[in-house]
Amino acid sequence: MAISSVGIGSGLEVETIVKQLVALESKPIAALQTKATGINTQISAFSQLKSQISNLQDQVDKLAKPATWLGNTLTSSNSAQVTGTATSSAVQATYDVEVSQMAAGQTIGSGLVASGTTLGPGKLTISTGTYGANGLTPNTKDGANVSFSVDITAEDDSLAKIAAKINAAKGDVSATVLKDHTGERLVLQSKTTGVNSAFSVEAEGAGLQQFAYNGTDGTMKRSVKAQDTLAKINGIDMASHTNVFEEVAAGVTLTVAQKSAADAAPVRITIANDTATAKTALKNLVESYNALSSALKTMTAYDKDTKAAGTLQGDSTAVNLQSALRRLLSGPGGEGGEFTSLSQMGIAFQKDGTLQIDDTKLDKALKDPDSMSKFFTADVADASQDGFAVRLKDFTSGMLATGGTFSTKDETLKNALKRNTADQERQTARVTAYEARVRAQYSRLDTQMASLKALDTYVAQQVTTWNKSTS
Repeated sequence: MAISSVGIGSGLEVETIVKQLVALESKPIAALQTKATGINTQISAFSQLKSQISNLQDQVDKLAKPATWLGNTLTSSNSAQVTGTATSSAVQATYDVEVSQMAAGQTIGSGLVASGTTLGPGKLTISTGTYGANGLTPNTKDGANVSFSVDITAEDDSLAKIAAKINAAKGDVSATVLKDHTGERLVLQSKTTGVNSAFSVEAEGAGLQQFAYNGTDGTMKRSVKAQDTLAKINGIDMASHTNVFEEVAAGVTLTVAQKSAADAAPVRITIANDTATAKTALKNLVESYNALSSALKTMTAYDKDTKAAGTLQGDSTAVNLQSALRRLLSGPGGEGGEFTSLSQMGIAFQKDGTLQIDDTKLDKALKDPDSMSKFFTADVADASQDGFAVRLKDFTSGMLATGGTFSTKDETLKNALKRNTADQERQTARVTAYEARVRAQYSRLDTQMASLKALDTYVAQQVTTWNKSTS
């Protein structure tokens, strides 16, 4: 408010009068500000509900997957030696595993190479494959033998330079140079493991012949043989090029870390239904729903004693959401199994509207994973026959979608807030103009009253003078 001298001349409490008049005219602005606060509170409340619905959807999404109910766990009696994984397609069974050999890749090394020895020019060709009675049977790719060559020039006068060229070729064999006080040696090692990771080295050029290798020790000697992991699984001989037996049985993969000790008992692998994951998923659903239900109950409540209303008390969207969720969670699931409702598996509504789990009943229900899967995950052409989790997932997806309940409500509230802001601006402009007009009026009145006051003083002085002159 601008500083004004109105009232100084007349003695009127003009500033007080103007402030009171402006305060009266500003009441609609205060009402609009209060309404804006309420709208912002509603926007925040629906944002909270949206977040909780999103969390509920995350939990429901897990329950809608057959793997949650039909998944398996794999346990090992000696996880330091054998571990593994089992998918939902695995048969629940036990496997006894004895490991007699671990996979390895071939390693060969040269003899000592004196400094200054002429090495190039020439070529080294390295071919990978499997050694047998007839030598190396090459690996093939796209119909061609797997091999790579490196050209060695006269300038490549050290083992380090030759090793660098082999490594730069990015083949299936790596090269290093080992040094000690006696000299240097070239070491070649396959990058993979298994009997098919063996390799031969063909040398062209007199100085490179010392690096040739065809499976028989010469100047290049084998220090590590290419071999598979060998194991007996339930008494059956099995082999793998790596330390992993992939899909050794349907849905089962085993990873071997070490060879079995002599006379050690076999490692027992047990595959069983993963009830823990399913139970955790259900508990998370109940916790998520209870948090959402409690929030809705608080937001829509009305206290008759204090006459205090919740943030969304009377809001149809919130009330309808509350009712719809209750109907869905009380409804049926997919057909074909032993269960037709949550209560049959130990999940029931309490008097306060929250869900509670009876662990004894739930543990019993989880012993029938096929029926549980049908109840929760059935997804058929007739949506009314869908599984419980599928229907709840469809409901939450619709709520959260663009153009869905939350999107529409947010747009409605934000549009109301925009209109409120525009109304406040118009009212503020009106009050500002009113204040200016009132000040102008009282300014004129102040001037007039000041003139009258001066005239009154003059007349009084004249009367006093006249009285003195006539006495």
